[in-house]
Amino acid sequence: MATSIQAATPLQFLPLSTSISPSFWHRLTDLKLHHLKLSDDPVPICGWYGRGKQVKDRVTGESVAISAGLELDNASFDAGTDVGASDASAPSERTRLRGVLRNFNTIEEFKNCDKAKLLNELGEQIWQQATSASSSSVTLESLNPFLLITFADLKKYRYYYWCGFPALAQKPGWEIVEEWREVPLPEPSSTPLHLSRGDESEAGALAGVFSFWANTPADERRIVLSDPSAHPSAPGWPLRNVLLFLSTSPTFPQPVTSLAITLVRDGQAISARIRRQEGAETTGEGKRPATVGWEKNEKGKLGPRMADLGPLMDPTRLADQAVDLNLQLMRWRIMPSLDLDKVKNTRCLLLGAGTLGCYVARTLMAWGVRNITLVDSSTVSFSNPVRQPLFEFEDSLNGGKPKAQTAAAALKRIYPGVDATGISLSIPMPGHPIPPTAQDAIRQDLETLERLVDEHDVVYLLMDSRESRWLPTLIGAAKGKLVMNVALGFDTFLVMRHGLPTEESAASTPAEIVPGPPYRGQLGCYYCNDVVAPMDSLSDRTLDQMCTVTRPGIASIASSTAVELMVSILQHPQGALAPSDIPASKDAPAAPSSSSPSSASPLGVVPHQIRGFLANFENLKITGHAYERCTGCSQPILDAYRADAFDLVRQSCEDAKYLERLTGLDKLEEETEALLAEGLDWDEEDEEAEL
Repeated sequence: MATSIQAATPLQFLPLSTSISPSFWHRLTDLKLHHLKLSDDPVPICGWYGRGKQVKDRVTGESVAISAGLELDNASFDAGTDVGASDASAPSERTRLRGVLRNFNTIEEFKNCDKAKLLNELGEQIWQQATSASSSSVTLESLNPFLLITFADLKKYRYYYWCGFPALAQKPGWEIVEEWREVPLPEPSSTPLHLSRGDESEAGALAGVFSFWANTPADERRIVLSDPSAHPSAPGWPLRNVLLFLSTSPTFPQPVTSLAITLVRDGQAISARIRRQEGAETTGEGKRPATVGWEKNEKGKLGPRMADLGPLMDPTRLADQAVDLNLQLMRWRIMPSLDLDKVKNTRCLLLGAGTLGCYVARTLMAWGVRNITLVDSSTVSFSNPVRQPLFEFEDSLNGGKPKAQTAAAALKRIYPGVDATGISLSIPMPGHPIPPTAQDAIRQDLETLERLVDEHDVVYLLMDSRESRWLPTLIGAAKGKLVMNVALGFDTFLVMRHGLPTEESAASTPAEIVPGPPYRGQLGCYYCNDVVAPMDSLSDRTLDQMCTVTRPGIASIASSTAVELMVSILQHPQGALAPSDIPASKDAPAAPSSSSPSSASPLGVVPHQIRGFLANFENLKITGHAYERCTGCSQPILDAYRADAFDLVRQSCEDAKYLERLTGLDKLEEETEALLAEGLDWDEEDEEAEL
């Protein structure tokens, strides 16, 4: 039996609180970087709350009330799906609410946004449902939207947020007319809220309330709610807008002003009878009540909260996201078409781990490249650390550490997320004979180099000598890899990409290059301008010849230029096969037109060669075509390599003139000498005639 109380008690509601998982913030971070960018448009999200419960304190033996909060996690962004919906075996134990996320770009925008307006917009949405002539779509979920405003400080991984659960402050409100009492748990329901009548043998939906209760006396009407509150006398916040709907909707001849409510909690159900308070303000029912519902912070005041994930996150994961942050900002603030994944997934092989290798590796990491392999055969010397930023003084002690492995280890110390590998390897060079006892080792080195080129997408030639670049040039051409070449002078540098054959270039002859459309033939390699084969340039050198004597800043300039050129090439629709831009003539525009293929990369032109002159701080773009007698990429060389790679290497090392004979450069030299000889005879005869 219900016990009447002498004085009615106002019905109060326990506000919802939020419980936000770190996975929610990780998903917001991804959404911000890849999709929202600078947009602060509303994003649909959803959350779930469970049932309130009583837990017995093991020390005191007293019961402790634990109310359920609205839980948000990574699945909250799948608002259009049923991800995270209630379990089929107990569907009403977890209730879904739908909401709106507004993420602001600055902390000032977050602080200064019109919060009352944002909450009122949802309050108006609730009011329109409550006063609509149709109730067919009304549910507990639709009557309880929520709002989450955020600012994500992605540099410090701090997330400022404030959640609002809009409720219309109905006046007069509701009061308890029969005291709360515990009742048997009702049968499990398929919805978090249902209606009952009479003997409670039937259940009705909120959308059909007026037909379900049409002939039901007021004292037999009951709402059964899966309740997030554990308070002994205050139901959860979602009930508030449901009561507003029942007492306001015009579709019922007489608004509901009295009913019983049953709150189903974890292992317990309580029930009470309530009624709408009487008062003069009922005459203003047509006016929308004020909207309330902002969540209080941990200090119990109305204000935002802050989630600091920095201390909780794995430092490597923090670094991984931070490395990408600058690049992501570049893409969505300046270059939306920039394909960062293409750069990030590019595997780079750096042949040479000296000054050029160190600077190239650092710039690659700045672009987000994760896979870098360094190859070198030397050790760190005392002169290296001041010029080569991946080495320290201790690396040069006791004869010096291996350069490649030491540089790779330094890259991992700088950024643990990089897959950096160092390999000590000697590259066979033309003009440097192979001792009979070393042939097996050279064959193995050749196989290792071939495997490395196969496993990478871009090969950088960053060695000290001209002849050391020959074999990687040949292998890169044979395997169709993008080869980037960097060479230094005292105050000059060369950065170039090696050309690759295409169907278009196969149909083109090496015609004269003139200003105008891009050159359509095959671009040349490092050796295409040579009329002699690469040979031993290392023996019998003086001290100044043994060391690369350059202005200190030129290596970093050339290295950065090479990486920037690579990235521009990767962004071009034709990739490594992109045609070179042609330097403009004096009468032509200084820059290519937007319709030219060279400007198809969002980063600008993709030249063939860049020659820098630090003495007058100028750069010159040059296009060079492939040479049919080139010792590095011509067809006779490629055919010999494919027939027997080791034999080609062995003969080129043993015989300095072998490559010239193979390509026909020896005949060109003979023809040139013959022409010079004929010219000299003609000059002598002419002088005699004048005498």
